[in-house]
Amino acid sequence: MPVALWALAIGGFGIGLTEFVIMGLLPEVATDFGVSETVAGYLISGYALSVAVGAVGLTAALTRVDRKKALLGLMVLFIAGNLLSAVAPTYELMMLGRVVAALCHGAFFGIGAVVAADLVASERRAAAISMMFAGLTVANVLGVPFGTLLGQAAGWRSTFWAITGIGVLAFVGIALLVPARVGVPDAVAGPSGETGSGLRGELAAFRAPQVWLSIAVTVLGYGGMFGAFTYIAFTLTEVSGFASSTVPWLLVLFGAGLFVGNLAGGKAADRNLGTTLLTLLVLLTVVLEVFALTATSQVATMISLVLMGAVGFATVPGLQMRVMRHASAAPTLASGANIAAFNIGNAFGAWVGGLTLAAGLGYTSPLWAGAVVTLAGVAVMAVAMVARGGERARTEQRVAVLAEQAR
Repeated sequence: MPVALWALAIGGFGIGLTEFVIMGLLPEVATDFGVSETVAGYLISGYALSVAVGAVGLTAALTRVDRKKALLGLMVLFIAGNLLSAVAPTYELMMLGRVVAALCHGAFFGIGAVVAADLVASERRAAAISMMFAGLTVANVLGVPFGTLLGQAAGWRSTFWAITGIGVLAFVGIALLVPARVGVPDAVAGPSGETGSGLRGELAAFRAPQVWLSIAVTVLGYGGMFGAFTYIAFTLTEVSGFASSTVPWLLVLFGAGLFVGNLAGGKAADRNLGTTLLTLLVLLTVVLEVFALTATSQVATMISLVLMGAVGFATVPGLQMRVMRHASAAPTLASGANIAAFNIGNAFGAWVGGLTLAAGLGYTSPLWAGAVVTLAGVAVMAVAMVARGGERARTEQRVAVLAEQAR
C-alpha cells in the first residue's frame, strides 16, 4: 500500500481519538467547568451533530478545491478546534472547540476516502479505504484507553494537547506524502461535453437511485450495530455481571474486533462488493441475536463483543466504496454524504435502542433492536443488488451480452 495512506490513517487516528476519548474524561471536564455530567455529555452529542453537518456542508463547499489542499485545510481546522479545547477557560469555548474539530470529521473521511481510492489500482480501492479507517479503529483500541489514562494522570487538557500534536503530525504527513495527482477535483461533463467541477456536478450524482440505496444501507446496517453498542455498558454490568471497572477493558475487545474486521472487510469487498456486504449484514444480524440470547454468560459475551466489532466494522469499507462506485463521475460529495449517513445511523440506532429501554424491555433489548434495524439493512441491500445498476442486475446483463456475442 502507498505510504501516503499512513498519513491519512494518522489523521483518522486523531479524529477518532477526538470523538471518543471525551467519554472517559467527562467527570473531570464536568468538575473543572462546574457543570453536571449531563451538560458535559452535550460535548459528545454536539460533536456528533456537527460531524453530520460538516460531512455534507463542508464537503459541498470544497468541491472546487484541490483535494490535497482541502485535506490540509481540514487538518488546520482540526488542529484549531482541539487547541481551543485544550486551552478553553469556559464550557462554552470548550463546546466551540468541539464543534470546530467535528466539522472537519465527515469532510476529512469523505474526501480522504476518494483520495485513498485514487492512490491504488481499481481492484484494491476498498482495501485502501480500510487502511484510512484503520486509524479510526486503532483510536478505539489503543488511543482511547491511553488518552483517558493521560487525562486522568495529567489533567484532561493534556489529552487535547496530545491530540493537537497528532493533528500537526498528520498535516505534515499529508503535505509531504500525498501526491499532487490525487488532488484534482471531480471532473463533471458539462452540457456541451466539456468537463468541469463544482457543486452542480456533485449533486447530479444523487440522481442515481443506487446512491440513495447505498446511503440507506449505511444508515440501517451501521445504525443497528451502533444502537446496540450505545447501551452496551448496561448489558455488560446488569446482564453479564461484569464490574463497572472492567467495562473500559472489555471495550478493548470490541475495538480489536473493529481493527481486524475493517482490514478483512476491505479486502473482501474488493473481491466481491455486493455479496460481501449482504453476507456481512446477515452475519451481523445473527451476531446481535446470539449476543442477546447468551448475554448472561461472561465468556460468550466477550466473544460476542469481538464478533460484533469485527463483523459490524467490516461493512464500513464496502459501504463507503459502494456509494463512491455509483457516484463515480463525481464521488466526493456522495462520499461525504455517506459519512454523514454513518452518524445518522448512530443517532437512529441509539434512539431505537433507547425506546426499548424506556419501554422496560430489559438491558438486552437494544441488541434485539439492533438486530431488527440491521435486518432492515439486509432487505434494502438485497433490493439494491437486483435493482437497475445493482450487482446482480449488472452480472445478469453481462451474461446476456456474452451469450449474445457467443451466438
